[in-house]
Formats: sequence, C-alpha cells, structure tokens
Amino acid sequence: MIQRTCIPAGWTDQMLPCQRPVETVGGAGATEGHFVASGILGRIGRRLLSEGGAAAADHCQKKGKVPLLSLEAIHQLHIFIFVLAITHVVFSVTTMLLGGAQIRKWKQWEDGIQKDAPEKGTDNKVTHVRTHEFIKKRFKENSAILSWLHSFGKQFYGSVSKSDYTTMRLGFIKTHCPGNLKFDFHRYMVRVLEADFKKVVGISWYLWVFVVIFLLLNVNGWHTYFWIAFLPLFLLLAIGTKLEHVIAQLAHDVAEKHSAIVGEVVVKPSDDHFWFGKPRIVLFLIHFILFQNAFEIAFFFWILTTYGFDSCIMGQVRFIVPRLVIGVVIQLLCSYSTLPLYAIVTQDGSCYKKEIFNEHVQQGVLGWAQKVKMKKGLKGAASKAESIRSADSAGPSVKN
Repeated sequence: MIQRTCIPAGWTDQMLPCQRPVETVGGAGATEGHFVASGILGRIGRRLLSEGGAAAADHCQKKGKVPLLSLEAIHQLHIFIFVLAITHVVFSVTTMLLGGAQIRKWKQWEDGIQKDAPEKGTDNKVTHVRTHEFIKKRFKENSAILSWLHSFGKQFYGSVSKSDYTTMRLGFIKTHCPGNLKFDFHRYMVRVLEADFKKVVGISWYLWVFVVIFLLLNVNGWHTYFWIAFLPLFLLLAIGTKLEHVIAQLAHDVAEKHSAIVGEVVVKPSDDHFWFGKPRIVLFLIHFILFQNAFEIAFFFWILTTYGFDSCIMGQVRFIVPRLVIGVVIQLLCSYSTLPLYAIVTQDGSCYKKEIFNEHVQQGVLGWAQKVKMKKGLKGAASKAESIRSADSAGPSVKN
C-alpha cells in the first residue's frame, strides 16, 4: 500500500533527511558518503523487493509521479521495525523489573500491617485528622497552587511513603473487601502490575501510525527527533504530578470533612480524581511513553550502525546528546517513581480488578459465568423452538 502511494517527483527533493550532495569538479559534496551507502543498501533492497517495487514504480510512472518510499527506504524500514520492536521489549522489561523491585520493597510494610492488624475492626481510639501523618504530608490548606507544586516535586523523591501505603491500603480494603482486614494488598498490586505488563509490552496499531508519521517528518533542517524527545518527558512529568495530586485529593477530602474520627483515617477511593474519570488512561499514556522512548533510542542505534556517527542523517552532536540524556532520565523516572505510583494510586478507583481473586477463584468465577450464559442460551433456544412449534401446530389463518 505504501509503495503504491504516489507523490509528485518534486517532493522527493524536499522530504529528505539530508541535503542532496552538490556535484563539484573534483567530486561529490560532503554528504556523498551517505548516499553511496544508501545506494549499496538500495541494491540489496531491490533484490529483496524487486517484484513489488517494479509494479509500484510502473503504477506511479503511469501517473507521472514516483512512489512515496523507494525500494531502499522500504528495505531500511523493515530493518528499523525489527530494531524498534527489540528495543521496546527490552525497555519495557527493564522498566517493569526496576519498578517491580521498588514495589517489592513495600512488602515489609505489608508484613508489618498483617502482623498488627486485628481480625475485625475493634480500634476505638480517636484520631485527630489534621495531626495524622498522612494528612500532614499531603494536605495543603487553602492553596491549590501549592498543592500542585508539591505534587510535582514529590515524584522526584519518596513518591510513596509508608503512611501513604498504609492509608491507601486501608481505604481500598474498607471499600472493596471490608470483611477481610488482612487482605494482602501488596500481592494484589503485584498481580495487577503483571497483568498490565502484557498490555504495555505490546505494540498497537496507533503506535505504528505514530512511527510512520515521524519518519516522514524527518526532514533536513527540522530536527524533528530533537523536539519530539521532549514529548514523552512532559507526559511523564504530567502523569507523575497527577498521580501525586490524586493522593493529595484523597487527603483533602478527609481533612475537609472531619476534624476527628474514631479509628484510623480512611480515604474514599473514586474514579472522579482521574482524568475523565478513567484510571486506565494512565496505563495507555505509560505505554505510549515507553514506546516513544524506545523509538528515540532505536532510531539512534539504527542510524549509528547503518550509516555511522558522522552521517548527515545522524544530525549534530548538540541535538544528539540531549536526546540520549532525556531517554535515560525517562527510563529511570518511569521505573523508580511513575510505575510505583501507578501501581498503588490507580487501585484507589471506584472499582477493583479481577486480580483481587487468586487464579483458582478467577477460573471458577469465569467457568461459572460461562455455564450461566450457556444455560440462558439453551433456555432461549428451547423457548424459541417451542414458540415455532406452537405456531406451526396452529396452522395458517384464513381470512374469509
């Protein structure tokens, strides 16, 4: 489809990642080496794609145009897709391993709570809300701007404290499983994270569309890949700030409604604190950020191994170094801060996930649901057949 997409021949002089070499008396210009390498790879590509490429060229030639991508471009695109897929998988696995290691440190908090937790809610002590550690750290009275600024800075250090974990855990249990105060919240989070990893490591069609668009925008002088390197960074900072602010909003809701309560401080989980009331949006954004970061790094190594560091398509050093630094920052920040925040904060929505049950219970519930559907289907089919038989036995009506 791409090869049969035709464009005017003049566009090929404008949509190049490098300036065409200027022929001189003594030889070609400074970028000749790049185009020589392209020619060699192009001949390889023509051997691999000659049949389809020839048909596309004839198709466009009849229209007085040229294909959108040449044979060598298609061949290099195949190689880049492979490099990108490998890089994305490696980066996603690295992020999950580092973030998972951070989350597993909370296991000692869970073990301590499990050890001290009563079988039933029998704690009758009075808690002054404003003096509670969770409220003191998160509640910024009469200052929305200060609250947002605090949320922005909090993601860079101690994004989740023990008081955060304890309070949000209790809020989840009181809302979704109040009869089991010893519910293993940490194990539930890990199971949810493992399930979400299957989605994050995949590459969806809209991500491929994104890749094609930015490959086409790699035009000489635009420095496209330098500017889009800031997109995942800004998105990551926005997600971290939003997740921290959700915790602040939970604290604010309690502090505004109560001055003192009997028992522990309990927050009320709600989807209303998330963008458009959908916590799952955060997962899609993290997926996009990891893919975009992999795209940046994969593109750098692809150019480096294919054309070399001094190739014109690589760009200037002052544009390359910031891109690599931003890539490393995104990887570390997402692993050690954003992913742990996502793991705990998105559980404080209005609903819980099926991972709240162990695998045996999940299989039992799903099997039971399938049996109910089958029974309903059989009953519906039987009633429909009975109605047909009744209509047939009545015979056709005759109007005199």
